[in-house]
Amino acid sequence: MGKKQFAALPFRLDKSELRVMLITTRRKRRWSVPKGSPMRNKEPHLTAALEAYEEAGLVGVVATRALGSFKHRKRKGDRKRTMNVAVFPMKVHGRERWWPEKGEREAIWVSPKTAARLVHKAQLRRLIARFAAQTVREASSPPSR
Repeated sequence: MGKKQFAALPFRLDKSELRVMLITTRRKRRWSVPKGSPMRNKEPHLTAALEAYEEAGLVGVVATRALGSFKHRKRKGDRKRTMNVAVFPMKVHGRERWWPEKGEREAIWVSPKTAARLVHKAQLRRLIARFAAQTVREASSPPSR
């Protein structure tokens, strides 16, 4: 198995409609989610939240459990590595005016259906669809006592 990375799946509810944010990768400009490598002394979900801030300026609450994972091939010089990327849902509360990678990537808020169509990785597509179905189910179920 390859190396690990951690990603955030940024989401918000707009008038009870679920929206997810996608950002472009720096090199190939493909639509994806904010992700990065593990950081010393930082839990995986907090690493995902930091990547969402650094890459898109997002602030919010990130789940402590991963939704699932997808494989991603990363190139460093001549070497290619297969990364296993754990994805953590992140409820976005806002976006900063400035962030470290501002201007380096594009970002869009889209429906989960559009997001699944735009992302390059099939496994990520399925994760987004599963998250959307689960979130809609939870939102429509009556509150438990």
